[in-house]
Parts: sequence; C-alpha cells; structure tokens
Amino acid sequence: MSGFQTSVAANPAFAVEGDIASSNPHATVLNNPDKPLKVASGGATVGRFAWIDATAQTVSNAGSGAPDGLISRHYQALATAWLAQASMVIPEGSNIALHNRGDFWVKTLTNATVGQKVFASSTTGEIKTDAAGATVSGYVETTFYVALAASANEIIKITSYK
Repeated sequence: MSGFQTSVAANPAFAVEGDIASSNPHATVLNNPDKPLKVASGGATVGRFAWIDATAQTVSNAGSGAPDGLISRHYQALATAWLAQASMVIPEGSNIALHNRGDFWVKTLTNATVGQKVFASSTTGEIKTDAAGATVSGYVETTFYVALAASANEIIKITSYK
C-alpha cells in the first residue's frame, strides 16, 4: 500500500486488499456487545483472515482451526510508524470487525482459478488457493471460494457464496 500520490497510472488499481467486492450482502461476526472485539498484541493486517481468542475477545492473524473471519478495509488501519505514509495494520487494542460472509478483494500467494477454495495461513492469515479438501501445509481451508482468477501475488475476488 502506498501513501501520498507520487505518480499517475494510466490504469489505476481496481481494488485494494480487504475492499468489499460487490453489493451482495456481507455479514460481520457477532460478538458480545458488552465486550467488543479488540486487536491482539502485535496488531492485525487488513485483507487477511483472523481468529478470535474467545477468552480475551481479541483478534489476531494467527490461530488454529478455521478462521473466524476476514478483516475488511473499513478504514480500520492506521499509519502509526514515524513518517509512514500508509499502513494496512490495525494497532493493538483498536476495535475491529470481522466478516464471515460476502465478496472481498484479497491478495493470493498462489495462482488462483475460479471455483478454487481459499486457504488461510494459521500464522499470518495470508491467502493461498487450491482444490476443495486439499492439504496446504500451514494453511486451513475457509468457507470462501475464488470468484475472479489471477496470478500469484495479485489481487483476486473471493466469495462466501457458491
């Protein structure tokens, strides 16, 4: 993610990681209204999957089992590093919302084809794609599917609707 504009592209980016990708319904993970979800130690990165620590009501990009949701880009991240122009990290202790349904733009670490399943890294929340039921070392299968194909390290559209 870049900060202040330093050039003009002939074809600007059509999306940023974590953007909502359609006007289809999207849903947020329900939480305890008396104790809202907060970002865990170390912060959480937008456009990646995350897990909720139910005891502490904190959210991080690492966990076990299926992730609880995806961190969307609802202007949650803050540039807190000295002289930083931009950031995709939500600082520790900030309120946070996770999405468990909808269509989103995310970055994939693998080539993606329409219909593949989306897998989340259990240590970073980053995304890889593969066939449903596949074993992807260090990754867990999510409820999302690839909706728009792209090459590795590019932005893809994912959906929870099949």
